[in-house]
Amino acid sequence: MVTRDEIADPYALEMVARVNGEEWSRGNSRDMYWTFEQMIEFLSQDDTIYPGDILGSGTVGTGCGLELDRWVQPGDAIELEIEKIGILRNRVVRL
Repeated sequence: MVTRDEIADPYALEMVARVNGEEWSRGNSRDMYWTFEQMIEFLSQDDTIYPGDILGSGTVGTGCGLELDRWVQPGDAIELEIEKIGILRNRVVRL
């Protein structure tokens, strides 16, 4: 978690998506179609947003696996990194 004073402009952050350490996509938050303010406004029309809720904003940069014709497999490690915020790291599992 970061505070507002730690990020001067949330719409100027580099973002990277990696699978098993290999970069699949890179982008910048300035290229988002919708601002977080717009997403919160839309979501809160029908749902209650609570402290601690996490909102995902979509695909990083050049696209997702479908757009790249690449597919994750069970056991793959997925990393989503946003400059000044950190890295979200998860492993794909079969249920």
